[in-house]
Amino acid sequence: HVVLCPGSRSAPLAIALSRSGVRHTIALDERGAGFTALGLARVTGRAAAVVVSSGTAVANLHPAVIEAAQDNVPLLLLTADRPPELRDTKANQTIDQVSLFSGGALRWFKDVPCPEPGAALEPLLADASYA
Repeated sequence: HVVLCPGSRSAPLAIALSRSGVRHTIALDERGAGFTALGLARVTGRAAAVVVSSGTAVANLHPAVIEAAQDNVPLLLLTADRPPELRDTKANQTIDQVSLFSGGALRWFKDVPCPEPGAALEPLLADASYA
């Protein structure tokens, strides 16, 4: 199950999710989305994912991430960051997402590069499988 909290940066993920047929729930608040996904994972015993946009939207997931880590509950975060050239510009919503959860609450992290025409899909599928 995926909890989707739509935003402009995460629009491609939201569109892909809606076309995939994967069960999903729409949430309007990122903190609530994180705890909804955490609750779904606890109830089902299976990983739940949460999709959010960039910047402070990701920071709002932190309480749910900490609880998931402490309780060993599988929670997958799919966050949309800006491309590398637009990071660290001091503009609104450009917080450092790469090291946001560096305090040890994550079991695994992957900063996926921007898609390029002709890029091989296999490495991304391998990462998704591992996650």
